[in-house]
Amino acid sequence: MENVVLVVHLIIALCLIGIVLLQRSEGGGLGMGGGAGDAMSARGAASALSKMTWILAIAFIITSLTLTVLARKEANVSSVVDNITATDTVDDTVTTPVLPSGESLLPPSATDAPVAPPSVD
Repeated sequence: MENVVLVVHLIIALCLIGIVLLQRSEGGGLGMGGGAGDAMSARGAASALSKMTWILAIAFIITSLTLTVLARKEANVSSVVDNITATDTVDDTVTTPVLPSGESLLPPSATDAPVAPPSVD
């Protein structure tokens, strides 16, 4: 069910992008283009493209909400923090990881460091 809604959602998104790109740019937001009577009237004429844009936008929002509801139903109700109990403690007997050759993977401790830096020779 979720895959079907997701595919429909993607198709609607692509159609919405195409419809918006097909519309004529009026430039009202930038203060250029268009005439005084084009979109500035109280009741602008809705073209077929603008109606289709509204329909696709509403369908996009509905499929988005549907996907959110479906994802929430399939999600785990518990949190990772809920799985931590008081008996879970850190093990004090930490072993040092070693390579097959016997070398330690940890950096050398402060006692292993040389007293003076090596010479440049």
